[in-house]
Amino acid sequence: ALRLSYLRAGGHDPHILDQLLHLQVEATVLEKGPQGQRRGKRTAPPPAVPAEPPSAGARGLDAALLAVELENRRLEDELLALKVRRERRADAGSQAAQRQAEELAQLQAEVGMLRCHTERMGPRLPPAILPPPVAPPLPP
Repeated sequence: ALRLSYLRAGGHDPHILDQLLHLQVEATVLEKGPQGQRRGKRTAPPPAVPAEPPSAGARGLDAALLAVELENRRLEDELLALKVRRERRADAGSQAAQRQAEELAQLQAEVGMLRCHTERMGPRLPPAILPPPVAPPLPP
């Protein structure tokens, strides 16, 4: 639950994820315990006659299975973190695109208003009236 909460909140630090994974391993080992308990309940009634200790091969398989389960959980966590990051990037991208579209619409409206304004005003300066050309001075 801690790991999922951390990932959903945007956490993606590999060191913290590794620590959470180690805590989960410890919790799993403690849950199973030497008596085979899980979540406070016994998985089977206690035997009337003590059973033989599990063979080394069975313990090796249990350890291998636990390692595979832990690796699967780690990979699931990594996938969830990647999905969260991808969704955040997509959200940020769509928000940026929306802002750009709004700015473009505002600029287009301003350009339209300026065009209307210049068309209504007509030419600003009257045509220039120049004085008549000056003749060159007459020779003496």
